[in-house]
Amino acid sequence: MMMRSADKTRMKPAVLAALAALAALAALAVLAGCASPEPRYYTLANGAATAPAPTAPTATTTPIWIEVSPVRVPERLNRPQLVVADGSEGGLKLLDLSRWSSPLPDELRDALSQQLQARLGAVDTYQQGLSEVTPVYRVTSEVVRLDGDLGQRAAATIAWTVRKLPDGKVLSGRTQTELPAPGQVDGMVSAYRQIVATTAADIAAGVQSLRP
Repeated sequence: MMMRSADKTRMKPAVLAALAALAALAALAVLAGCASPEPRYYTLANGAATAPAPTAPTATTTPIWIEVSPVRVPERLNRPQLVVADGSEGGLKLLDLSRWSSPLPDELRDALSQQLQARLGAVDTYQQGLSEVTPVYRVTSEVVRLDGDLGQRAAATIAWTVRKLPDGKVLSGRTQTELPAPGQVDGMVSAYRQIVATTAADIAAGVQSLRP
């Protein structure tokens, strides 16, 4: 009988250690379940496969020098998160797990610049940091409206101006676009990229109309 009692005494530390290990594993599982998921980041710039084919200047031509300024955006939209309609009248919702890879004014500017350089065979002095080169066409733009319903639609109104230097000739326009945006956030971002492309096409036409 004494032997059995001793065996039980020796087993107690091992049992306690096993229970402690199980408790630690359970606590880790709870913490893992409570951990916040990582946000996903989106950009409006197209990949090389989807951007329009560039018409780069040749050795015998002079490039079109442009300057594309950061796009002015309403403060309610100038957030790291994507902003969408929440289903109520005039209500908005921030998607905490869906964010822009850079501030929205820069996202729009970079996407417009990419499109314009490809469409016009131009060089953006702002993007390239060419402070010693005076641009011939200065492009400014402002988002008047940018909204969407997840899985349904995306719409935008973007006002833009092309100013030719040094004579100061100005051409202004406004691009209004509404597109279906199926597929939740991915579909909405894809629709926004198409909206930027449509805006860039209008601006490029404006630049061409001011050329001699």
